[in-house]
Amino acid sequence: MSKQDSHFINVFSMVIGLLVVVAILIFSFARYVGNHTQERDILSDTEYIHRVEQRVTPFQREAIAGQNNAGLAIAPAAGPAATASASAGGMGVPTTGQQLFQQTCSACHGPGVAGAPKAGDKTAWARHLAKGLSTLYDHALHGFHGSTGIMPPKGGRTGVPDAVVERAVNYMVSLVDPQMVKGKPR
Repeated sequence: MSKQDSHFINVFSMVIGLLVVVAILIFSFARYVGNHTQERDILSDTEYIHRVEQRVTPFQREAIAGQNNAGLAIAPAAGPAATASASAGGMGVPTTGQQLFQQTCSACHGPGVAGAPKAGDKTAWARHLAKGLSTLYDHALHGFHGSTGIMPPKGGRTGVPDAVVERAVNYMVSLVDPQMVKGKPR
C-alpha cells in the first residue's frame, strides 16, 4: 500500500468517526430536549380511546325550523347531583316561563338570532305586541315563518307543556310591557 492510500484511509476514517460522533450527540440532545418538553401523561388504552372519541364526536347539532327538534332537547345529567340541580331550577323540564326562557328561548331572543326580537328591546317587540298575546302564543306554540324571521314550534323543545311556553311568552313580554301581562303567570 502506498503512502497516499494509507493517508486517504486515515483521513476518511477520521471523517466517518467524526460524523458518527456528531450524529450521536444530535441524537442525545434530541432525546434530552424531548424528555424535558413533553408531557408525561401516560394513558391506558381505554382512557386514550375515550379521549379520541370525545375529540371526534360532533360538537353541535342544529335545530331546523319546521321540523321535529325534540331530539335536540337538553337532557339532564344522571345522578343525585343532577336531580338536585334540576329540582332547583337547573336543566330539567322547566315549570316556569323564566326557566324556559333561560334554558331555550334566550338562545335566539338573547342575541336576536333569525329575526327574533331581543328580550327587553321595546322597539323590536312593538310590532309583535301590537298583534296581541293570543298571536304571540300561537307563534310560540306552533311556529312562525315570516318575512322578518323564523320561530320553530316551542323553540324546538316540543316536549314542553303549552302552559309553560305561554308563561315564557308572558315573561318576555313582561320585560318590555309589564302591564300587558299583569295578572298572568310568568
